[in-house]
Amino acid sequence: MSPSKSPAEQKDGRTADGLVSLVGMGPGDPGLLTLRAAAVLGRADVVVVNRGAVHPEVLAHCRPDAEILDSTDADPAKLAAKAAKTGKRVVRLFQGDPGLACGLAAEGGALAKAGVPFEVVPGVSAATGVPGYAGIPLTDTKHREVRIIDAADGGVDWEAFAAPHVTLVILGAEGAVSEVAKGLIAAGRPDTTPAAMTSLGTTTEQETVVSTLQRLVPDTKGMEAPSLIIVGDVVGWRDKLSWFETKPLFGWRVLVPRTKEQAASLSDQLRSYGAVPDEVPTISVEPPRTPQQMDRAVKGLVTGRYEWVVFTSTNAVKAIREKFVDYGLDARAFAGLKVAAVGEQTAAALVEFGIQPDLVPSGQQSSEGLAEVWPPYDEDLDPINRVLLPRADIATDTLIAKLTDLGWECEDVTAYRTVRAAPPPAPIREAIKGGGFDAVLFTSSSTVKNLIGIAGKPHNVTVIAVIGPQTAKTAEEYGLRVDVMAEKPSVSALAEALAEYGSKRRAAQVEAGDPLRKPSQMRRGARRRK
Repeated sequence: MSPSKSPAEQKDGRTADGLVSLVGMGPGDPGLLTLRAAAVLGRADVVVVNRGAVHPEVLAHCRPDAEILDSTDADPAKLAAKAAKTGKRVVRLFQGDPGLACGLAAEGGALAKAGVPFEVVPGVSAATGVPGYAGIPLTDTKHREVRIIDAADGGVDWEAFAAPHVTLVILGAEGAVSEVAKGLIAAGRPDTTPAAMTSLGTTTEQETVVSTLQRLVPDTKGMEAPSLIIVGDVVGWRDKLSWFETKPLFGWRVLVPRTKEQAASLSDQLRSYGAVPDEVPTISVEPPRTPQQMDRAVKGLVTGRYEWVVFTSTNAVKAIREKFVDYGLDARAFAGLKVAAVGEQTAAALVEFGIQPDLVPSGQQSSEGLAEVWPPYDEDLDPINRVLLPRADIATDTLIAKLTDLGWECEDVTAYRTVRAAPPPAPIREAIKGGGFDAVLFTSSSTVKNLIGIAGKPHNVTVIAVIGPQTAKTAEEYGLRVDVMAEKPSVSALAEALAEYGSKRRAAQVEAGDPLRKPSQMRRGARRRK
């Protein structure tokens, strides 16, 4: 059954007189956007939103040609109505849920008055989403009533919220902490009543302070907006249920010196640990200066010239794949060939291409590791002794030397060239040298050399994590202190090792009774909340 359409919608999904969708985008985490909201954004011609308060991942659901209007430039309801009257599909995005401490009443009322068709797409409200991320349930077996208060404009009658067993969720709290505490105490709530304040909820900048009504004002001094306050005994659950802010790398800004394409799985893994990855490419991959070598190699693959093809990087897989596209070929051309991959990431790129590698080293994932498990040439078993190595122009000869010793004839073909990438933007360079990053992951010796070459040496408070002994040696030669080394040479193991380091660091701070500080907050002059 197809989803029902608004009466204003036509069969092609457009509207007769235009339609405005009033959409909630959640309190901060772009992952809380609902499926319905993502679908509506994907069809929108125009999106009206506060550009300063929307996560780029939310707008990534829009079509490339969608027009984005900043709601701070004019009356958002008028912007939406004007676009809808030209027959366009308009999305008006609200922080949280449109109907709770947002503009549904005012903007929806204005659209109704103007005769513009609209619909409401509810979102995750800060009133429920932020306490969930803070590890505070709003109800339990002893507390079954929740009251939500919008204190942004002040003037709240706190007498109406004095019942002792009621959980209060107070929105717009950042400018009303004193009013909340004094008002509730004056209304009869004990000054020992548990209270928690969470700022920047559901984001990796989230901070939660647990206190009491009596201590709430001094304990939360300097907390940032937006914030909300939770009042009631349910605050006591946080010790057991805090899951977000206790992630091993929560809020850590981690530099990943790779391209977005290369770093996709690594960045996802880092996010699962609570980190904020920042991809900075240190090399640029370019085609070989003369393509004839690759053309002959691809022809040899098809005509049966080789027994083995060795892939020592994902870039090599990409280079061959692009050549195949040029010739109208696909993975079937590898039928009868044996394929080797230097490690798990390269193997994954081959599988995505439709090729299951026959040989992947289980130990050291490098050319040396592959050489250790390579079989000797056997003229009775191997009809051909020729091996194709499509590689970078600066690849080492270690693997070729070992294969030659084992009786194989190697054809080393330049599949791509690697050149040092352009320097990153000035803010990134300043963060690297000034201690703005909490950690940097080095996945090879070349990433150490190239990052320092294009951006400078990381600050001494930055945690340095390396993929293996050779990378560690290079880092130390450049004067870096190595803090973390992966147990096995894979990017997944490297991220895991950094997470373990972060977890132990946090546990040590808790045990010592020290404030929880990220590495970047340990540098001189770093902003600290008083």
